[in-house]
Parts: sequence; structure tokens; C-alpha cells
Amino acid sequence: MAAPEGGGLGEDARLDQETAQWLRWDKNFLTLEAVKRLIAEGNKEELGKCFGARMEFGTAGLRAAMGPGISRMNDLTIIQTTQGFCRYLEKQFSDLKQKGIVISFDARAHPSSGGSSRRFARLAATTFISQGIPVYLFSDITPTPFVPFTVLRLKLCAGIMITASHNPKQDNGYKVYWDNGAQIISPHDKGISQAIEENLEPWPQAWDDSLIDSSPLLHNPSASISNDYFEDLKKYCFHRSVNRETKVKFVHTSVHGVGHNFVQSAFKAFDLVPPEAVPEQKDPDPEFPTVKYPNPEEGKGVLTLSFALADKTKARIVLANDPDADRLAVAEKQDSGEWRVFSGNELGALLGWWLFTSWKEKNQDRGALKDTYMLSSTVSSKILRAIALKEGFHFEETLTGFKWMGNRAKQLIDQGKTVLFAFEEAIGYMCCPFVLDKDGVSAAVISAELASFLATKNLSLSQQLKAIYVEYGYHITKASYFICHDQDTIKKLFENLRNYDGKNNYPKACGKFEISAIRDLTTGYDDSQPDKKAVLPTSKSSQMITFTFANGGVATMRTSGTEPKIKYYAELCAPPGNSDPEQLKKELNELVSAIEEHFFQPQKYNLQPKAD
Repeated sequence: MAAPEGGGLGEDARLDQETAQWLRWDKNFLTLEAVKRLIAEGNKEELGKCFGARMEFGTAGLRAAMGPGISRMNDLTIIQTTQGFCRYLEKQFSDLKQKGIVISFDARAHPSSGGSSRRFARLAATTFISQGIPVYLFSDITPTPFVPFTVLRLKLCAGIMITASHNPKQDNGYKVYWDNGAQIISPHDKGISQAIEENLEPWPQAWDDSLIDSSPLLHNPSASISNDYFEDLKKYCFHRSVNRETKVKFVHTSVHGVGHNFVQSAFKAFDLVPPEAVPEQKDPDPEFPTVKYPNPEEGKGVLTLSFALADKTKARIVLANDPDADRLAVAEKQDSGEWRVFSGNELGALLGWWLFTSWKEKNQDRGALKDTYMLSSTVSSKILRAIALKEGFHFEETLTGFKWMGNRAKQLIDQGKTVLFAFEEAIGYMCCPFVLDKDGVSAAVISAELASFLATKNLSLSQQLKAIYVEYGYHITKASYFICHDQDTIKKLFENLRNYDGKNNYPKACGKFEISAIRDLTTGYDDSQPDKKAVLPTSKSSQMITFTFANGGVATMRTSGTEPKIKYYAELCAPPGNSDPEQLKKELNELVSAIEEHFFQPQKYNLQPKAD
């Protein structure tokens, strides 16, 4: 066991101890040689980066660069993590050896350190099988949502997905699902973390991944799960005859990730002609050669090749998945010839409206509405709340991240409720509750059916979005961030908001905009509640304050769990009726400028604005 941080050992002595342990335990020639080389060169700086601190296992699991050392994703840290996770599961589930777990992986690889998602998945499977635990290991790459789907379908104890989603190419990750099919929430992350620290030394068979191939405990669920997933998906196809006849053409990109084959199959399941795939991006490539960042959230830069192919094939709609196919971006060609990329909030409005409309057609009984729910995260648009108020179903908001929506959805389903839809502004959509996480495959084909149906009414997605805003009230959103690498500065900025007048009071206005309510999920304060206590869970380890303004505006400022950013999300919600969207945009821009000037104070705190 390494000494705890600051546990009496000097930094040099701690580094020496960590590296000596590494040399004893690492059996991957490439990472072992890399560490030996750094030691021989006396390269303290690089050793400090590789061995500075063990990757922290959080609710999102692990995410870090691939390479040598305890701060990186590599064979040894995967073995150590899985040994801890295995011991933790043994404590939690008495039937672990009967039920087992599922493991899948994306196409990431890092030749210089010998790491790849496939290799990490095999090592994780070896750990469990060596302890007599059945493992359902996919034989090839899958989208991330296939793991939570398999947990529920096969009634397993847990799931592991090896992926770094849309992170830069050098990164990888280890994402964990519980037996309820949702991502883990606290306190499991703490329990797993502790178990990892107690099981650092590789077990005798840890490195021998060849032993799993002949083991009766290894199962390959690829064919049966794929079949089950697309059968379940068919239940969300509402207009098969429209799909067969539609003239709407689609282009799809999987941005060098796993999505291609699965989206093709999803279209076939809906009797839609499969979309044209961007040839340069359709096959998995861990180098992501055609994009700066493999993240469709970055908008038009990632979609350049898609637009070119769409223009060539006369397609009006582009569907883009991120590399692990759990997110979806949609763009539509406007009459002006310009491409419009819908924001996550706009697509959330369209899909929410569509899933409710389609459900209502099949369920004429108004009484069913009282057991029907939609969810979104607290930094996402409140458009679903407006639709719910008018239509009579329930809307709930959760903390940021699909782990919260997945767990809440499962609670509601277990109570006999119907969960129609959940989304977050970071282009994540749960359209089919047989996956309790975001799913870019189902979202892609459901978006395609929506576009095909609207075309029969001579409507575009943009026109339908406008109709939703006219009926339920315009919801205009704007989000951005400032970069700040100094934790103390971030703390000062938020503490200043809590003591705005020097008398421990929050601000009463922001420039000319009067504040009507404040919720602080770091401290648990909410002045809109009778007892001034927030309803949503609070977390002292992250900063998050939401301001509600007298003009119908809402703005949240929060720190990011994974990046050195202070993010903000602002929205202006107008009541139903034909408001002037341009006037609302102008007012929202003024509100955002006031927030940047008075609350962020970028000059005072030396914050870097987002690069355009």
C-alpha cells in the first residue's frame, strides 16, 4: 500500500516508493520500459505527472490519458481498479457468482503504451473470471448504451464500459453501471475507491488474459443483445408506413467511433432507408484524423464533411453521433442554403414534444397522464416543464448528469410510472427507457422518423420547433464558460456571490436585472422553499448557484467536474403566445452580459473566455 497523500513521506520518497512498486508489478513491456527510462534519465517532472496522484474513481468511474503510471489509464491501473471493483461487488451482492457482470469497449487505442479499450476490457474480464464470476464480454465494439441495456436485460449485478466518449484521442475511461441499469451514484464511488486502494497488488492470474478464452464463465452476448435491442427499439416506431415511403434523405457520421453499423441497423428496424455514411468517418479510427476534437457538440467544425456529403446527395438532415454513440447532434439545411445545428435544448424540445404526441395518440385515456413523467437536468432548458404544465403530465428536474436521471427514472418505473423521455443540454437523450442512460442510436432513428413524419405535413424540424415555442412559450438559451486553472480563485468568486454586500447576503440584482429567487446547491440554500432548504441533493465539493430573475430568466453558474471551467447556463422563458423571439434574444444577451460583468468579473479574477 502506498502511503496516503501527505502521510509523513516527502514527495521524492513517495515517488520512489510508487515507482519501485510499479517496477515490481507492471508486466506490460511498453509502460514498464517507459518508467525505467524516466528513472534512468532522472526526469522528475515527467515522473511527477505519471505518478503524481492515483486517478480518482468518481461516479463517472475513471477518465484520464493513456500511458504509464498511477495517474494514467494502462494495463496495471485497469487491473488494480477492477480488483477493487470486484471485491466491492462481492460485498454488495451475495449472488454475484450466479449473475455476473457485462463488459464492453469502444475503439480507442494508444500504440505507444500498448493500451487499448479492447485490451483493457479483456484484462477486466480476466480479473472477474479468475474469481469465479461470470462475465458477458462483447466480442467487438459497441455503443455505450449497450452496457446498461445488457445489465437490465440479463439481470446482472453490474456493467463496465471502457470508453472516453468524445474526449481527445489520448484519453480513455472506465464507466460503471449498477444492477439497476443506471450509472453509479454516491456512496458507491467512495466504496469502490477504498476497495481499489486495498487491492493494488495484482492477483496471481491478473496478467494471463489467455485463460478466459477457454473458460466456461466467459459469455459473448453480442448477437443476442443486438437482436434484443433492435426488437425493443421497434416499439418506438410509430409511423412505419410513412418511413417506407419517405423522400427525406439523411447523412450520418459516427466521427470515427462505434456508431456506424448500429445506426444502419436502427434505420432498418424502422423500415427507413439507411442514411448515407460519411465515408472518411464511418470506420472506427482511434486517431480521429479528420477532426480537431471528436465531439459533435463543437458544432459545425466536426460536421464539415457531413455537410459536404449532404449537399452532394441532396440530403436535408445530418445526424452525428459522438465516438461511443451515446450522444447525438442534428443539423438541418434551411431554405436559405445555410445549415442549422440544433442545440441540445432545441433537440430536447423536439424529441420531448414528439414522444409525448406519439404516446398520447396511443393512450387516449387522460387518467394515464398522472402516472407519466419526463425528466431533465437542472442546467437544461425548462421547455419540458412548460409542455408538462399545459398537457398535464409530470416534469421533474435532477442534478446535472445522466446518472441522476437514470437512477430517478428507475425509481419511477419501479413505482409503476411511465417515463417518456429524459434529456440534458449536452446533446444527451433517453428516448426509450429500456436504456437508463443517454443513447445516441435510438435518438438518431427517432429523430429521423420525426423528420419523415413532419415532411408529410410539409414541415421542417425548424418550423416544428417554432410551433412548439409558440404553443408552450419561447425558451431561449445561452451557455458558455470561462477557463480558470486556480481552485482558490474559483472559490473566491463563488464566496463573493454568497457575501455580495459584505453582510453574508446573496445579490439582490445583477446590473439592471432584479433577482427573485436563489438556490445554492453547494450550501443547500433555496429561498423559494418555505424552510429555505434546497430539495435537490447538495454537494460541498462542487460549486453551483442558480439565480431566478423577475423577467423570467434563469441562470446557473457551476464548476465542471472534469475540466478547469466555470460554466454558465442562462435561459429566458416566456409564457405561451406569439412572443417576439428576436426581442427575447436581445434581452437574454443583455442578461448574460450583466452576469459576465457583475458575477464572473473576468478582469478581477483573471478568467480566460471561451475561445470562439
